[in-house]
Amino acid sequence: QVQLVVSGGGLVQAGGSLRLSCAASGSIFSFNAMGWYRQATGNEREMVAIMTRGGSTNYADSVKGRFTISRDIAKSTVYLQMNSLKPEDTAFYYCAADQGTVYWGRGTQVTVPS
Repeated sequence: QVQLVVSGGGLVQAGGSLRLSCAASGSIFSFNAMGWYRQATGNEREMVAIMTRGGSTNYADSVKGRFTISRDIAKSTVYLQMNSLKPEDTAFYYCAADQGTVYWGRGTQVTVPS
């Protein structure tokens, strides 16, 4: 029933910026929280940024000051603005939404060459 459509991935040079979008079916207020996760090849999946229904945010230490999670309620969309990108940010990025049960989007690849 719940669908999360992710877009905005791609290849960018180090120091550049990229914005990911996650469009959810229905109102994003139906979710306890939404967020972004990533998994680099050979690594474990890690939390990048989350936002609760009330707007509280939490970030991985590795992206604090560089990434920003935001939302457009009218568009039922959550964004991840990624600035000052580093090769270490290269990973497959997933959108997730929690309604008690966690739903996962298809995800998108972000590549930052060394």
